Amino acid sequence: MYQLTFYVPASHLDQVKNALFEAGAGRFNDYDQCAWQTLGQGQFRPLADSRPFLGQIGKLERLAEYKVEMICADAQIKAAISALLAAHPYQQPAYAVYKILDASDL
Repeated sequence: MYQLTFYVPASHLDQVKNALFEAGAGRFNDYDQCAWQTLGQGQFRPLADSRPFLGQIGKLERLAEYKVEMICADAQIKAAISALLAAHPYQQPAYAVYKILDASDL
């Protein structure tokens, strides 16, 4: 099992989460579409060679973004990451994948 964490602008929150759910992320036992999300403020400054979804080259951009966390089974993690990259509006979304250990792994 893995934990997938990513940041997404509020405007695309449901679109990206739904793509991940369709790829198999967010499932645990008899539940699906499981996720945790918190609203915050992201910032970035597009550099000369970037293709920003929002903002202008050389200018600092701040916007409402969600940090989303969801679990994903081993067999679906590659498909989930592909779905995240395809559905996300950013040129390169920020995300992290963590292996989840349980008591038997310790």
